[in-house]
Amino acid sequence: MEQKDYLLREIEKIGIIISSFRQKLFGGKENFAISPEKQIEDLKGMLSEATNFDLDKFLSLNAEESNEYLISFKEFSIENIELLADCIAQAGFSDGSAGSKENLQKALQLYELCNLKSRTYSFAREDKIVKIKNTF
Repeated sequence: MEQKDYLLREIEKIGIIISSFRQKLFGGKENFAISPEKQIEDLKGMLSEATNFDLDKFLSLNAEESNEYLISFKEFSIENIELLADCIAQAGFSDGSAGSKENLQKALQLYELCNLKSRTYSFAREDKIVKIKNTF
């Protein structure tokens, strides 16, 4: 029982961390001076520091490899995967570089993984998928 409680706390902690990263990097009006490239670099550093999750490695993997890499982190529940997809998608939408398309494709892949793993249908997630598909 203690082990399960520990895992649940770790899963919740990762969700809180990703939410706070997203708020810090993309939320608020005070972030106008921060470039999208800097936002992505900050996100990479914070994820690596907090969870040992290598975002560069994750973004460079194909769909099957990235799913396996993500699943190797027990802390990433469906909700946390969707939060990560939100962060990557938001960075892709705000970034005007060539890497923005790759970020949006990776976010789309994560949303679709959430759809496969989740037992509930999410209208919000489907809206995000449609929004990304409409940008291609």
